Amino acid sequence: MRPLTRISRPAAVMLSLAVALGALTGCGQSTQETGAQPTASGKPVPGSNVSLNGAGATFPYPIYSKWFSEFNKLTGAKVNYQSIGSGGGIKQITEKTVDFGASDAPLKDEQIKAAPGILHIPTVLGAVVIGYNLQGVSDLKLNPEVLSGIYLGEIKKWNDPKLAALNPGTQLPATDINVAYRSDGSGTTSVFTDYLSKISPAWKDKVGSGTSVKWPAGVGGKGSEGVAGLLKQTPGTIGYVEVAYAEQNKLPYAQLQNKAGNYVKPSLENISAAAAGAIKDMPADYRVSITNADGPNTYPIAAFTYLLVYADQADQAKGEAIANLLWWAIHDGQKLAPTLLYAPLPAELVSKVEATVKSIKHNGQPLLK
Repeated sequence: MRPLTRISRPAAVMLSLAVALGALTGCGQSTQETGAQPTASGKPVPGSNVSLNGAGATFPYPIYSKWFSEFNKLTGAKVNYQSIGSGGGIKQITEKTVDFGASDAPLKDEQIKAAPGILHIPTVLGAVVIGYNLQGVSDLKLNPEVLSGIYLGEIKKWNDPKLAALNPGTQLPATDINVAYRSDGSGTTSVFTDYLSKISPAWKDKVGSGTSVKWPAGVGGKGSEGVAGLLKQTPGTIGYVEVAYAEQNKLPYAQLQNKAGNYVKPSLENISAAAAGAIKDMPADYRVSITNADGPNTYPIAAFTYLLVYADQADQAKGEAIANLLWWAIHDGQKLAPTLLYAPLPAELVSKVEATVKSIKHNGQPLLK
């Protein structure tokens, strides 16, 4: 499987614009004539001056920023999104202070009880990588024992014998390992700690998983931006971030040993492979973990990310905009995902999500026309 290649920002922007322009080509009548902008998926997106407010996960922020900008160009609908972390997004959508939330961590049963009628809409697949700042080291290997040992605070030096054994021929410094983690409630943290809980009984027993945990070692950074900043600024640091943040900040990240024993970096193919086994048994609410999945080349720390909306929309105009935004995202929006290092949803999952989006209503009436 090929590793994710670094795409220059200008190239990514040009490719994204080309896709958007392609969606506008050959539409027949103009927006001014019809009042709607057709999309490649065949669903019209009504022109609208409505504004939507959302908040939550930093993990998908690069793709969401692009999506919301393109959707605005197509429809006139304004989408304001604050990347405050999944914990904040869950809190705000539960309290209905935003029109939609975003989380990489599926809501737990007790959270769903506090937000009756909430829907999980999977949008893309992403990967969490282990970035590091070590001068002269461009290719680092980590296995489950060593990675969990570092975050448990048991492996403290870069030249620890266990680390050195995984990286023969690499000059690892005799310096302290500075551990970085997310200080805010974070879906990225939930994904990472879910993985650690699967591969390390000690981690599961002592720390566990969740959007926020009591870290045994290290220093916190707010948001993926904060952890990326710690990695860039502090030599000897190790930290977990979404792959797009590592690429954008030109941070090296480790090869991880997967469940099959192979060392891999994330690629569009091996991130998608992590979801393959979950598709046939996907629960109706899409709440599923795909970390440490089976497969010879599967990347071990992969996840779906979700938009959170209510099935019953109180405001018809906003509800119509949300339904159309979701429909556009799971169809036309998927074309933009690879340019920003996210894997598109598998086709067989899209057909299931379509039915969920069509179930969004206002006063009992479907909002997607």
